[in-house]
Amino acid sequence: MDTRYLNYILTIAQKGNMTKAAEELFVSQSTLSQYLSKLESELGTPLFYRSKGRLSLTPAGQLYIQAAGKVISIKNTLYQNIQNLDNRGHITVGVTSQFGLEMLIEIIPAFKARYPEVTIEISETGLPALTKLLLEESIDCGIMALNVTEPFSPDQITILREEEVLLAIPASHPYCRKNPDKPIKIQEFEENFGDENILLSKKGSTLRYITDEVLEQAGWIPRTVCETNSISATRSMVAMGIGVTFIGESCAKERERVAYYSVAPRQTRLNAFVTRKNWTLNQAAATFCEDIKNYFQ
Repeated sequence: MDTRYLNYILTIAQKGNMTKAAEELFVSQSTLSQYLSKLESELGTPLFYRSKGRLSLTPAGQLYIQAAGKVISIKNTLYQNIQNLDNRGHITVGVTSQFGLEMLIEIIPAFKARYPEVTIEISETGLPALTKLLLEESIDCGIMALNVTEPFSPDQITILREEEVLLAIPASHPYCRKNPDKPIKIQEFEENFGDENILLSKKGSTLRYITDEVLEQAGWIPRTVCETNSISATRSMVAMGIGVTFIGESCAKERERVAYYSVAPRQTRLNAFVTRKNWTLNQAAATFCEDIKNYFQ
């Protein structure tokens, strides 16, 4: 049951502006305008008054959006009732960071014991790719590391926690003997690690964003060994003395070979749970979402 075009009219009515509605719907303004003109021609009456860039509902428009809201409500109720018949279903979830995979490893066994007929499909990908999948509604939900909450709307996103980002250096580094646990000031980076290689996360990731910001503030231009999204590989290279890197606290392992230092000022990223718009949750999906939201509590 395709209600996409009903959502077009509801969004135009909500925003009162064709440009804002197009941005909200992730369609071009021309596509939206053409659809509205075609619909009004089909109905034989305008649905909106046009005045100085502002669209307001005509009486016919009021009737249309009331009916559209009822149709969407009926669809959502129907789909939910069908899915609730036997709690079968298929949930697609994407993760961008190691903490998300570890969370699912703990959550899924108990969830599957309650809902054995539900299939959970997990995809591990980068932040830009997962953001695109969620905005296109091609995946149900994502467990993500973020720097900012945009472009998601407040009803899509739940902040699970604020995670500290640490500087990881080889445990054998001379700095460890001089400063076993003191935070490293950004202005001290060049002095203490100016000759070190830095291991970078891929562009678009939260760690790369923080790394680039810190390096700019420090005025530090290090040699770069590689770029990778594999935290375990990067951590192993630090342990081998190949270079230094920035890493989320949840991935701060191998502490016998890797030393982790807080940065002053403190660097953080957001661990977040994001759902696609228009996801009608059955009982199993609602339970799965709550398990994730309550994980760090």
